Amino acid sequence: MPRPTAAQFAYGSCTVIFSTLAMLLLSQTSSGPGIALVAVAALALGLLVAMTVPQPGRRTLTAVPSHRPAADREPVQASRVAAGAGETARGRAA
Repeated sequence: MPRPTAAQFAYGSCTVIFSTLAMLLLSQTSSGPGIALVAVAALALGLLVAMTVPQPGRRTLTAVPSHRPAADREPVQASRVAAGAGETARGRAA
């Protein structure tokens, strides 16, 4: 099993702290079992967030599909050369 990264520790810890505070303030519980339930829920949420942080070596690249088929596309350099040649010929003729 790979070791957790610093980002996973940071995101998980912040999630546990802030979610615990938010749940305690929103539930307004003061009983021992209520506080324990909030703490367990916050730890589970922090673990979930820490495990979903992407790891550095696990990125996958996907190709972005083009809107036009390759047969319909014309090279950029050829179109620039053709446009430039037409303007030069017109400029000399005038």
